[in-house]
Amino acid sequence: MKKKEIKKLTQSEIIKNLEVFKKDLFNLRFQKNNGQLKSPAKFKETRKNIARLKTIMRGKNA
Repeated sequence: MKKKEIKKLTQSEIIKNLEVFKKDLFNLRFQKNNGQLKSPAKFKETRKNIARLKTIMRGKNA
């Protein structure tokens, strides 16, 4: 997700997306351990999306 897209989201939508990305990260770790991971770049992308969501959420709370 881009920063502009995240800024347009409401607080509840941000939380919902954050949960989805955390589940995706969990599944990616599982796939890595089983040797089924096809795209290792998804790790970096997913972690960055989680960080962006948390940053914007912290800014909206202030």
